[in-house]
Amino acid sequence: QVQLVESGGGLVQPGGSLRLSCAASISIFSIHTMGWYRQAPGKQRELVAAITRGGIVNYADSVKGRFTISRDNPKKMVFLQMNSLKPEDTAVYYCNTHPAVSTYWGQGTQVTVSS
Repeated sequence: QVQLVESGGGLVQPGGSLRLSCAASISIFSIHTMGWYRQAPGKQRELVAAITRGGIVNYADSVKGRFTISRDNPKKMVFLQMNSLKPEDTAVYYCNTHPAVSTYWGQGTQVTVSS
């Protein structure tokens, strides 16, 4: 059974930083492109950042220059460093493969940016 467990969310003021972590039980994690997604209230889930097994990264325009995705293949971990956070970054953040597999979605981690 595949499990993806996200952590690291919380309440932060605008301009602050958070680092999200995702622990994966996918046995073939090392060959998957992984992604961080987010879903804000009333909006569709969107891809925020993705990273190939070789470390090639891609970001949504809204987070370029502020977010950094990274991965640790032996530990089956994916990270999202979020800096200069804005209120519009408020959402539940999830990790999944990219493209996402519907049965892999975890509980996500809530990020709230507010003063």
